Amino acid sequence: MPKTPLNYFTQAALQQLLSPREGETRLGQTVLLPAQELPLAEALAAAKAEGARFAILGVGEDLGPRANLGRGGATDAFDAAMGQFLNLQSNRFLSGKECLVLGQLVTADLQLGADSSLAQLRQAVEQLDARVIEIVSHIMDTGLEPIVIGGGHNNAYGLLMATKASTGKQVAAVNLDPHSDFRLREGRHSGNGFSYAVANGALGHYHVLGLHELKNSETNLAQLTAFGGSWHSLQQIWIRREIGLSEALEQIATALNQTRLPVGLELDTDAIARMPSSAATVAGVPLLDAAHYVQYIASHCPCAYLHLAEAAPSCHEAGALAGSREVGQSISELIYAYLHGRNHALLA
Repeated sequence: MPKTPLNYFTQAALQQLLSPREGETRLGQTVLLPAQELPLAEALAAAKAEGARFAILGVGEDLGPRANLGRGGATDAFDAAMGQFLNLQSNRFLSGKECLVLGQLVTADLQLGADSSLAQLRQAVEQLDARVIEIVSHIMDTGLEPIVIGGGHNNAYGLLMATKASTGKQVAAVNLDPHSDFRLREGRHSGNGFSYAVANGALGHYHVLGLHELKNSETNLAQLTAFGGSWHSLQQIWIRREIGLSEALEQIATALNQTRLPVGLELDTDAIARMPSSAATVAGVPLLDAAHYVQYIASHCPCAYLHLAEAAPSCHEAGALAGSREVGQSISELIYAYLHGRNHALLA
């Protein structure tokens, strides 16, 4: 086992999730797993040599949302997603051989009880940041694209910092999210990953798609504007219909590509209508529109990673089992949208 804060995904774990059927091939039968005996850098290099292009990583924690005065529960999205994704078909549309299911970041030692103070939670998020940066930097240095599932949107900070460390460039990020996550730097939490990334030189361009006009404080909006950030609001596209989603995505992709920076593709599942999450909403974006956003940006921009944050199966109104099924199916569609977009990229 590598001396890094990561639990490899194992064949035993795969077999527990897989439901094989005679005459069919599931993605779980074709994806790559890390060589258990190798340290991380060597395991990643070995997977790349076997044809891997993407590394799927789970971050099972809810420290960030709780440190942002939100609900917990964002700990099980990776397991829910893999339970569905690995049972999809391997066929002419997606082989699965380009995917390394790497495993989950170690977070158990950082988790804190319900009686923890905000200061304790925010300190734990800082420790988590360091782990995200370490593991994601290894993945990127190997030439693989991370697909990061689970945990709070606080982990955007670690992804942005790792991208800068690996590429030597700032990142142009786009985020489908009702919240800009550009809150004050008052201690690390899920609401200020992007403002901290700006302060530490990792974020060079930032656009929010689906920003809710009444779920962001004026201070938050003023900070975002002062940085030069931009947005298309939920109300502009889905309620007032002042601009169509297709036109908005064309504008976003053009602006991202004009920066000539690596692109961070962010999606907070809070944006999706009725998705079990730390800040679930009934007035949200349809899942199919969210998948189209992921596919469009993935195929038109030089993406460095995909980040799917905040899903919380236990927050489903019908219970954790129903939540696991809904989160798993939804995240599987988003992963496939990214893989298809990157495999069929329209970049010159």
